Order: sequence, then C-alpha cells, then structure tokens
Amino acid sequence: MAANLNKFRLALVQMAVGANKTENLKRAATQITEAAKNGAQVVSIPECFNSPYGTKYFGDYCESIPDGPSCQILQKAARDNKIYLIGGSIPETSDGKLYNTATVWCPEGNLLAVHRKIHLFDIDVPGKITFKESETLSPGNTFTSFDTPWCKIGLGICYDIRFAELGMIYRDMGCKLLVYPGAFNMTTGPAHIDTLVKGRALDNQVYVAFASPARDESAEYVAYANSAVASPWGEIVTQADEKDTIIYTDIDLQYADTIRKQIPISFQRRNDMYSVHDNLTSKAETRFNQMYKLDSKKVAETFDIEELGKKTVLCRCWESKKFPLCDGSHAKHNQRCGDNLGPVIITKSQ
Repeated sequence: MAANLNKFRLALVQMAVGANKTENLKRAATQITEAAKNGAQVVSIPECFNSPYGTKYFGDYCESIPDGPSCQILQKAARDNKIYLIGGSIPETSDGKLYNTATVWCPEGNLLAVHRKIHLFDIDVPGKITFKESETLSPGNTFTSFDTPWCKIGLGICYDIRFAELGMIYRDMGCKLLVYPGAFNMTTGPAHIDTLVKGRALDNQVYVAFASPARDESAEYVAYANSAVASPWGEIVTQADEKDTIIYTDIDLQYADTIRKQIPISFQRRNDMYSVHDNLTSKAETRFNQMYKLDSKKVAETFDIEELGKKTVLCRCWESKKFPLCDGSHAKHNQRCGDNLGPVIITKSQ
C-alpha cells in the first residue's frame, strides 16, 4: 500500500532535564525511541535538553557540532528509529563563540540542518525575571528549514517564536509546519506561550509546535512546560501539562490546504502596500541586472537588447526604500514607486 504523504505523526518529547549531562542524554534517547514505537515519524525534543538552562551553565555543557556526544546520541536515535529528529538545542561552541543550536537528523542518521537561535532571550520584567542570553551567547544569522517526504518544516528556538516575521518568511518558503523547541519560564509561559503558538499558526495557516522541557520546581530556571501544537485554524489541538511526558499530533496537510482555500489570505495580501521579505537572499541587487538606467528626461527610451541581462527592471527606483524588490511592473498596481515608465523602444544590433 502506498504511503500517505498527506499525514504524518509528530511527537514532542517534554523530558525532564537535570544537571547530570549523561542522564539527560540517556533520557532523551529512551524517550525518542518510545515516541517512534508509538508511530511518530517526526520527533522534537526540548531546548537545552542536555543542560540546565542558564548562562552560567552554557560554557560547561557546550559541545562542537556534529562530533560532540549529544549529536552522536541524536544521530544514533534518528538512524535506529528511522525518524526525522529535531534535536531540541544544545549549547554549541564554535570558533571561540557559544550558540544555542538545534540540529536536525534524517532517518539515515545524516545531519540535515543546523539552526542557531536568531533572537537572543534578553528580557527584564522587574520583580519577576531578568535573563540575558547575550551575556554568553552569540546569535545565529540564518533561516533554517528542511524537507521531509510530507512537507517542508521551518525551525526556530524559543524566543524566535515572538517574531512574527520569521514565521512569515518560513511560510513564504513553503513550510507547512513550524517547530520551536523552547523553555518559556513561569512568568512569560502562562501569559504568552499559548497565544504565540496559536498566533503563528493563524498568521501563516500552518501547524506550529512548541517543545518544552518538563517543569522542575527545584531548578534555578523553572520551565513552564505545557508543550503544545496548534492547527492552521489557530486552535491548540494537543497540549501537555507540566510533567515529563510525550504528546502526539497527526499533522494533516490536506486540512491545512483546506483552510488556505477557505480563507485565502495568501492571495489577498496587498503586496503593493506592504511586504515581509528575506533580506539574506532577496536584495534587489542579487535579482536583476542594474547596469542599465533609464533616462527620465527622455520621452521614449531606446536601448539595445544586448544591453539587457536575463531579467532587467525598466524603472528608476533602484534605491527606493519603499520598494527594494521593485520588479518594474508599475502601472496602476505600483504607482507609489514614483516611476511611471513611458514608451520603450528596443533595438537589436546588426
């Protein structure tokens, strides 16, 4: 019987994390195996699954990627259980810097992706919590997604979920599921995490998963737990309590497509008025030939076809901050660009 590529089972491992790194790794491997035996095809474990969460611990628990002991455990777990494994995150050391880093492993045990936390958790809520990851960590500077037989999955870590633009970038990359291993605390967790999970799902009409460690009231940093998955309709469909547990969600991609057809916001956005774009790869200078500039004083422009590249924008707004991705198609749809292209005469050299 042919495999069903419209549905797959996601497991979030809400494991207890303590000060004993060896025990943390053993617990992760055991619970990953349990999730796979219960039918999970994609598994995520929590942020900082090998270490207590705290800036003073990161230097002692850090490892290199992919040859450290935590990665070796993850690689074996993915390969032995034939699953896609999102390895929560670990403190990573690289070139004298520390990062909060997630790794992704395929069923063959190959490293598919590495995501360094983009937005560092620096907050100060007077009388409740002050935390500054930037005291020891450096931020990542790349978007991270990976392909599975079912869909593309976008990846963030904890505080990354607060930034709606990141989810929008992943949506535009074609992701149908966003996964955020995280460890919200007892101040921000009860107040915000459910809203954020639902909000990112509703904004982008995707499934969103948040994988937390279990709550340990004796820890210096107490995780709220309550791992959750929200549907493209913006509702929590699966949620844990505070205990050490595994939760399962059947991700239904046809349902996601149905929601997008019923409420077609992807076709209704006013891209002529606003946009969110990937600055790493979508800068205008990397997309078009900018060597030819139109002369605004001419009634009709004349240029040789050989002067043009494969794709040339016929406008004068290269430096426009309002339209950095202008594609030259102005007319009534893009009047605010300030460039109304008149007649064009194209010649060809003999």
